Amino acid sequence: MALRPLAISTKTGISAAALVVVLIFAALAAVASRAEFSSGLGPADWAAIRFTIYQALLSALISTLLAIPVARALARRRFWGRNILVTLLGAPFILPVIVAVIGLLAVFGRAGWLNAGLSAVGLPNVSIYGLHGVVLAHVFFNLPLATRLLLQAWHTIPSERFRLAAQLNLTPRAVFLGLEWPMLRQIVPGTAALIFVICLTSFAVALTLGGGPRATTIELAIYQAFQFDFDLSRAAVLSLVQLGLAGTAAILALWIIPSVSLGGGRDRPMQRWDARGGGQGVLDVCAIGIGAGFLLLPLIAVVWRGLLGLPTTPASVWQAAATSIGVALISVTLLLVLVLPLAGWIASARRGGIEGVGLFGLAASPLMIGTGWFILINPVADPFALALPVTALVNALMALPFALRILVPPLRDTVQVYGRLSQTLALQGWPLWRWVILPRLRPQIGFAAGLTGALSMGDLGVIALFADPDRTTLPLQMYRLMGSYQMEAASGAALILLVLALGIFWAFDKGGRWHADA
Repeated sequence: MALRPLAISTKTGISAAALVVVLIFAALAAVASRAEFSSGLGPADWAAIRFTIYQALLSALISTLLAIPVARALARRRFWGRNILVTLLGAPFILPVIVAVIGLLAVFGRAGWLNAGLSAVGLPNVSIYGLHGVVLAHVFFNLPLATRLLLQAWHTIPSERFRLAAQLNLTPRAVFLGLEWPMLRQIVPGTAALIFVICLTSFAVALTLGGGPRATTIELAIYQAFQFDFDLSRAAVLSLVQLGLAGTAAILALWIIPSVSLGGGRDRPMQRWDARGGGQGVLDVCAIGIGAGFLLLPLIAVVWRGLLGLPTTPASVWQAAATSIGVALISVTLLLVLVLPLAGWIASARRGGIEGVGLFGLAASPLMIGTGWFILINPVADPFALALPVTALVNALMALPFALRILVPPLRDTVQVYGRLSQTLALQGWPLWRWVILPRLRPQIGFAAGLTGALSMGDLGVIALFADPDRTTLPLQMYRLMGSYQMEAASGAALILLVLALGIFWAFDKGGRWHADA
């Protein structure tokens, strides 16, 4: 008798999906109820919309174009420390934005290393604030992402094609046009579209390096309307505009991003005979050196300035650090409560469209959700008293899409391999999770939990709307120190936040992999 497909957490998965939908759409409904379209958008609002689109386009274009030579050099060079460098390319993804801003200010700021060098040779200084500062920070975060995506695409080109190119004695230009350019035409538009969507919803970068009439994004305009004017109607209208813009861009990005397939090979290590020329070697060394320097110098500056500023950090920084740890742990707990049954339901379901339930967080910005829940809570309770739980919940929702992408593929493999045996043994419910699923998903669960904890530790979004002076998280406390020009104390706080974010990621990731094969 044929066995039915193994069902995992169907009821709890549906309940988790329904909860996610309710949380997001309740916020959306609350925002829509306060939106008054009769007054329309003012000149400042249209300026914010134009700036948001322009900086996202510019950031995506520059990040993708600069990533091409770096990824190409890494694809055809083998050197000591290459694996470490490729691993470090993933660091900006879990690096708190406010920490990266401190590092960028130390290198490119008014009193930074770059301006010190320019002054030494008699050249005018540069300013990091405004459009170029926002774009610079976005490139810092997204250049490694683009490089990793392009590097993976480069590795899909079968090595036999490069071997054949060497036998035909093709020039490096011919190799690029014949083998690499077709791949780039497939992957570059999708990479740029993904970065464009990410930059559309960036808030902390615009808050710290933008501002002013000429450098205000939609998210920053929502924050200003909420925090300074308490104009909930304008904040609601801008939230809907942001949702429509980000949602449309996300759909277009998913439509543009292709599945890269360039023909099969025999999985041999890639041999790049076209990279043996001296000129090619110089270009590759320059690309890797500039890319690594741009990534590592701000991190080095954070550590150096942080060590110097650590003795000046006030007690409020340590209190905020303890609060951030608590928020991060709550976010991880909420994420696991939502993602495990949801991933089990998705992995065992026949319909693939239900995976989109967990992707709502990518279209809805944290500030939109935060604004909606402020509107819902305000009539019945003090929103500021619930600032930390709401922040933890929103952080979990924002991490949910990434956690699903981490957990669903290996869970599908587990269902395919052990499904029939589990049905034969009548394993279901908690025994199925305990004996079959959890032991095989421990590394992925630890990685997803660590990623969520690190992202929550560095979040400077919803807490900026809800926070009161007495209870705040470490990123917001850092922003307040920077606003009061206590840069030494802010640098010390940045080092503490960096250590805590990386530490919480390492602890969960290491815990998930500990004796995972036993």
